[in-house]
Amino acid sequence: MRAEAFAKVNFALAVYPSSADGYHPIRGIFQSVTIADEVAILASNEDGVEVSNDEAPADETNLAWKAFDAVRGTVRVTQPSRIAIEKRIPPGAGLGGGSADAAAALGLAAARFGLADEMVMTIAEDLGADVPFAYVGGTKMVEGRGERLVDMEPLDGFALAVVVPPVSLATPAVFKEWDRLDSPEGPSIPDAALPPQLRGGLPMRNDLFPAAVSIDPRVGEWCDELSGVWGTSVAMTGSGSALFAFFPNTDEAESAVAAITIPARLAAACVPSPVGWRRIDD
Repeated sequence: MRAEAFAKVNFALAVYPSSADGYHPIRGIFQSVTIADEVAILASNEDGVEVSNDEAPADETNLAWKAFDAVRGTVRVTQPSRIAIEKRIPPGAGLGGGSADAAAALGLAAARFGLADEMVMTIAEDLGADVPFAYVGGTKMVEGRGERLVDMEPLDGFALAVVVPPVSLATPAVFKEWDRLDSPEGPSIPDAALPPQLRGGLPMRNDLFPAAVSIDPRVGEWCDELSGVWGTSVAMTGSGSALFAFFPNTDEAESAVAAITIPARLAAACVPSPVGWRRIDD
């Protein structure tokens, strides 16, 4: 069983001071995009995790394995399996790669063991704040800790250029820095740089951007450099360090990516995906 696990981009991410449970409520527009890992659940004589690079854990701490094992425990089976992950989404970038892998493993395991959808979403919420969105995918307004998903009109008709600088940021550290900076708002993308569907609504800003730049100024330097090269506004997704800009079509996004001469962890053109993960072995 194999699946594509799609990255996400935050077009808007408003952050609010932490509540009594220590979590920061958020409200934002999340979008699945066609940058994807590949996740496989394979028959095996013993449990195991394989990852194509050393940027993600290849053991029981891997979130995709936790998702699979949670389903297996829920249906009370002990059948050993091996999870293999082909990583293309860099970790520590705000693209939700770990959550995407978990969502894909969750979906594959649920299909394999016959787990009901309502139980799948309960497990997704327990696994992490981004996993419920990663499982459903598409275009959503996401609120609370990430568990409240509100349907939006699907977005299409444009492309994105996504660049991950040689910077890896830990989400807890970025939120902690945001608190230390006294809850700053991020800069908004002007309407002129947005696709028509995103104009005139929720401010397209990422409140974690000032904290990410404070932790590693290279994020701001890359943002300025890309904006100058591309001639348009550039924004950060999630807790960083991935940066993105909107383009009318894939050809222009690919040309923007080709114009980058400084080595990056990832530089890719993509388009919105209507789903968070997709089986590819049928």
